[in-house]
Amino acid sequence: MNLGTVLLSSGILGGVGVGFAVLIAFAQRRFYVWEDPRIDGVAGMLPGNNCGGCGLPGCRGFAEALVAGRIIPATCTAMNADQRQEVAEFLGVEAGAATQRVARLLCAGGQDVAVQRARYVGLATCAAAAAVATGGKACTWGCLSLGDCVRACDFSAMVMNENGLPVVIPENCIACGDCVEACPKDLFILMPIEHHLLVQCRNLLDGDAATALCRVACNGCRRCEADAPGLITIRDGLAVIDYERYDLASPAATSRCPTGAIVWVEGAQFSEAPAQLERVA
Repeated sequence: MNLGTVLLSSGILGGVGVGFAVLIAFAQRRFYVWEDPRIDGVAGMLPGNNCGGCGLPGCRGFAEALVAGRIIPATCTAMNADQRQEVAEFLGVEAGAATQRVARLLCAGGQDVAVQRARYVGLATCAAAAAVATGGKACTWGCLSLGDCVRACDFSAMVMNENGLPVVIPENCIACGDCVEACPKDLFILMPIEHHLLVQCRNLLDGDAATALCRVACNGCRRCEADAPGLITIRDGLAVIDYERYDLASPAATSRCPTGAIVWVEGAQFSEAPAQLERVA
């Protein structure tokens, strides 16, 4: 190979390299997306749980929305008041106030009041039990008491009580929704903590057929519907609360419920578990 060929080859390769470098530089300038450096600062102040309790895809998404002014620091339910204030001062905004939401269980059918039709033996999870003829409980809508929701909670906001029902600890609950996803019976709902009126039943049977399976089941008697007109209606044998009209709610709506299926909740929904039952393996 002579010198001319070498120089020509080198020149071609060098020209191609320079050409690509120009194209890359142009593309970088043309498609560059500027990112506010405060996003990294805010992201570093956040808990890093990526729980989704704020409704956004992780803490990075929350930081981006904060810096853009689309939300307020108080929207993060995993931070305490001091942490929210620190973020607010960093951004020069008000921390604001947000409605606290908590998980509530739509079942009061613990082992003391609900009928067991069979003894389930198998993998000790609600998901597994539900897959085997909907579990051993006679009420096929009820809590299976195997604690999938407690295991799913990363914030020590839930324990099992002595009757086999999960107890939500409101001050620890950040409304992340993990328990909602974990329950195969769809028995959890996230609701504002100031919503105290709750129907603790999903049984769609009427009258004696419902209470034969669980003593605290809604029997569709319509007394609550008469006591809270416009707020509570009976649908498919079950009391349903219209939370869009929650301003009509009062403890009086529960006064004539013969089974106690409708309750006025303050704080924890049920009694907390004894120490030996606080953890679910």
